[in-house]
Amino acid sequence: MPEGHSVHRIARQFDRNYVGRVVAASSPQGRFVEGADVLSGRTATAVKAVGKQMFLEFDDDLWLRVHLGMYGAWDFSGEIEVDPTIASANGRMGQTNQRGTALETPILDGAGENSLTSIGAPRRARVHVRMSEQTTGLADDEDEWPPPVVGQVRLRLLTDVTCADLRGPTACQLQTPDEVAATIAKLGPDPLVDDITEGEERFTTVVRRKPTAIGQLLMDQTVVSGIGNVYRAEMLFRARQNPHTPGRDVSADVIRHLWRDWVQLLSIGVETGQMMTMDDLEPDAYRAAMANRDDRHWVYHRAGLPCRVCGTAIVVEEMATRKLYWCPYCQR
Repeated sequence: MPEGHSVHRIARQFDRNYVGRVVAASSPQGRFVEGADVLSGRTATAVKAVGKQMFLEFDDDLWLRVHLGMYGAWDFSGEIEVDPTIASANGRMGQTNQRGTALETPILDGAGENSLTSIGAPRRARVHVRMSEQTTGLADDEDEWPPPVVGQVRLRLLTDVTCADLRGPTACQLQTPDEVAATIAKLGPDPLVDDITEGEERFTTVVRRKPTAIGQLLMDQTVVSGIGNVYRAEMLFRARQNPHTPGRDVSADVIRHLWRDWVQLLSIGVETGQMMTMDDLEPDAYRAAMANRDDRHWVYHRAGLPCRVCGTAIVVEEMATRKLYWCPYCQR
């Protein structure tokens, strides 16, 4: 499932490439025809991400709400002006390390988690990208435009030079400003949207009154926004917290640590495009981790393998229908 960092990256791409431009909308799949007809010909005026949901505003106070869910992704093609806050010196997204030092050689993982062309559920890039003049120049004029529709595209948003195709979302709907406000009001704090200090207090207060296991609370979008299965497992390990402990029994210090860790990890995820959860790696180890997700996590997807700290076999179990990875010794 795409987690919060991916949705914030998507929103920044829409801000750079769509806001202020007239958009032609269509639904090649046929499941959002009426909504696309309403959007088509309007100007995108603003965009924001909260947790795992993106809200794209058009003129006349019309909003498009998109929740990628388990399998959704946006595929971008055409001229892409990259957000400089998440691009390295060579203009490609996902190539700066957690300390902001540009890497000389692009490092892209095989699943395309930090891909410029497809942001969301990991997949191989389907479409060709022509970087804008602000990055690496334009492709040949012979490129087909608009690009052909490939697969099941719920919504295509097209400007004169940029195309964004939405595939497999859980939600794709039009909302009024009041409906957007109501949707956001139900969500927990997001470190990139809410005041960090106020978010910490809100998160701590909610968790400390819940009898629900902390491993479930971190995935509850009404408690905290943006955390998915990978970040959940990694944050709990980094805090050495047993995932089964009821929220009300977790110390306030640990809860605050979890929030502050989320602030840090979300920032790294937006910058690099990857869920990098291991700290203080040597340069070679860091490059390996950027290229291969198996080298960038403490416990996630490591069932049966020895814990990187204590050597105990990492276990995997089901918690609220999702796989939970944890170390029974370090997190006892």
